[in-house]
Amino acid sequence: MPRRSRALKRPKIAPDAKYQSITVTKFTNRILKRGKKSTAEHVIYGAFDIMSKQGSKDPVTDMETAIKNVTPQLKVKSRRVGGATYQVPIEVTAEVGLGLALRWLIDSARSRGGKSMAEKLAAELSDAAKGQGSAVKKREDTHKMAEANRAFAHYRW
Repeated sequence: MPRRSRALKRPKIAPDAKYQSITVTKFTNRILKRGKKSTAEHVIYGAFDIMSKQGSKDPVTDMETAIKNVTPQLKVKSRRVGGATYQVPIEVTAEVGLGLALRWLIDSARSRGGKSMAEKLAAELSDAAKGQGSAVKKREDTHKMAEANRAFAHYRW
């Protein structure tokens, strides 16, 4: 961390070519493996095509609904106080929450059974948009843990 001033935020990323959405670009950048962006775009666009065939009117709004349903408001952070380690609940900023939601969606889609990554991602996004799925469960578990450790909130700094 710089001592004199706040670190500058990087310039905004460009929206994707097909849907003109910055969230889709962030999702594509998260799903990247070994720098193969075109493969990641094929996976995302394939998942959107599958979602539209399954009856979704607009897959991008469904994706944003899924991200909203998965984004956590609280998380726990380990703090060491006087020889003991406490799980202290802290609030999550919007940027960190978006990153966690994207990571949880991708991880749960990868661990899902299915043929291709596009099919698994489409199924996970559809489930998350409905408020189901393992990514939503991960968010609920995180909130339960933060609620259970609410007594240690005064250790937050």
